[in-house]
Amino acid sequence: MATEVRYFGAWDYVVFAVMLCISAGIGLYYACTGGKQRTQKEFLMADKSMSIVPVTMSLLASFISAITVLGTPAEVYNNGTMFWNFALADGIAMVVVARLFVPTFYNLGLTSTYEYLEIRFSKPVRLLTTVVFMVNMLVYMGLVLYTPSLALNAVTGLTLWGAVAAVGVVCTFYTTLGGMKAVMWTDTFQIVVMVAGFLAVIIQGTIEVGGPARVWEINGQGERLEFFNFDPDPRIRHSSWGINVGGIFIWASVYGVNQAQVQRYLSCPSVKQAQRALYWNILGLVILISFAVVSGMVMYARYFMCDPKTIGAIDNSDQMMPYFVMDILGKYPGMPGLFTSCVFSGALSTMSSGLNALAAVALEDFVKPCFPNFSDEKYTWISKALAMFFGGLMILMAYVASFLGSVVQAALSLFGMVGGPMLGIFVLGMMFPCANKWGGLVGLLSSLFLTLWVGMGAIVWPRARWMPPVSIEGCPVDFPANGTANFTTISTMSTSMAEYSITTPAVDNGYPPEAALYELSYVWYGALATVTCVVVGLLVSFATGTQDPKKMDPKLFIPFYDRFFCCLPNSWLKWLRCGVPRRDEDSEAIDVKMSNAASNPTFLPDDEETKQNGEPTFTKGHGADIVENVTSL
Repeated sequence: MATEVRYFGAWDYVVFAVMLCISAGIGLYYACTGGKQRTQKEFLMADKSMSIVPVTMSLLASFISAITVLGTPAEVYNNGTMFWNFALADGIAMVVVARLFVPTFYNLGLTSTYEYLEIRFSKPVRLLTTVVFMVNMLVYMGLVLYTPSLALNAVTGLTLWGAVAAVGVVCTFYTTLGGMKAVMWTDTFQIVVMVAGFLAVIIQGTIEVGGPARVWEINGQGERLEFFNFDPDPRIRHSSWGINVGGIFIWASVYGVNQAQVQRYLSCPSVKQAQRALYWNILGLVILISFAVVSGMVMYARYFMCDPKTIGAIDNSDQMMPYFVMDILGKYPGMPGLFTSCVFSGALSTMSSGLNALAAVALEDFVKPCFPNFSDEKYTWISKALAMFFGGLMILMAYVASFLGSVVQAALSLFGMVGGPMLGIFVLGMMFPCANKWGGLVGLLSSLFLTLWVGMGAIVWPRARWMPPVSIEGCPVDFPANGTANFTTISTMSTSMAEYSITTPAVDNGYPPEAALYELSYVWYGALATVTCVVVGLLVSFATGTQDPKKMDPKLFIPFYDRFFCCLPNSWLKWLRCGVPRRDEDSEAIDVKMSNAASNPTFLPDDEETKQNGEPTFTKGHGADIVENVTSL
């Protein structure tokens, strides 16, 4: 246990600066080599030429944000090892995404993921999802930039706004200059830095505690070792059912339909390579989640008899990991700087992917429909200007976050609540050919309303929940808390004192009648939203007149039953397809339609507005390459 307050030294700033310089250098390199980011395809999609390694690393880096690096070990310290089950849920989600979503998006040749929603449903559905994505991505990026800066400033003395400005400017610089290639290769470098930071913490912490066996023993005694909990109660925060079922929906929404992730695997030269990148990503996720969980276990073994938060050494759980690093590594010059680089590498990877995705979405969904006749070079310059603009907004959002106080946690939860409705609208469109535009719009709005209501209600009216105990029985006398307070005496405190959330009201009289809904674990939000969107969307579609599946382009749908139940008789499969023809069954007719529409098509399949003489029509609009790039499923 540390008895002195340590702060950043000169070598720590040097290590941190080197990380930023290398990241900026990669962006400068790709701005001056190859095609020099002169085309939209190169700037936004890396010319569809990226190999498996950088795509895998970039997908992985986007998952590990700075909040994850700080939050996951603190989660394990406070609540135990059930979080590790997310590694299994992530793996299953990756397989589902690779098998179902990747071929569909890749074969349609779209730049903006949400362009699909206009093709399948209507423009209002597309614009609604685009706006929701952009607002939440900007809020999240601001928090990703500000939250770790604040935590590190409180514990290490790292200059708060200096770190915010430096990291924000460097990220905007290399994303604007180097495009998607720079983003992916900096992500690859940053993954190496993150792994080095985790290993330094785990190795040194384990040595100081007394070895791996001692770490395991202490966590067992402290009720932190829990890997299976098959209680079906959906109110349990982390159960095996909740994480392994609900977690699949969470991560399918992140990797399956989020623009920042889809844009990465679409940069591969083929569907097979995009799928392999996702499969290799499973291994990387398991390793990094395991590193974060083990870091939390080592941290608990260090402080199991003297909890830093209880005695006032830190203000909140976000500061646990920086406090731990300064405790065990502060005596080694440059090592705190390495961990800080690890934290901000997570921030840079998340922010750079967000900036590139926001630029792509803004260009495709807003600029091109308004200015359809610009040259490719002009569109590329506009993309770079948009990336720079969103970089400035990101830094501004970090400043706004400094005034949010406790609302920060609410905003982070808000970001998670919209993933389920996003997944739901794509599942409705890709797996249910009978759904029409009204079903899509009402289903999306209903699921957004429900998850925001339940999620925000859980924040406003929190409930008591059990937590493993902490103790301060082993704290030394005169221990400095934050370098200011001295504990001359430490009274006996029951280790069960921290078993319940200190934010929980003492009585339930003020809870509204629907408060039982707010007890639902957050891991079920994605599943709840997806099911709500699909069910409501189908009901509204049947009430307003379903889409005729026989007149729909089969490339807009996932051939779910053909891929997962291929052993069934063909007559059964034909019935399960709901009348949507397979490519090989109706190839000649579809090829004629595609050929006639190749000039500048937008497929608008809904009834009154899009049917002429009983056939689906293509009308002038955005996305001239939608049909040209389509290949058979």
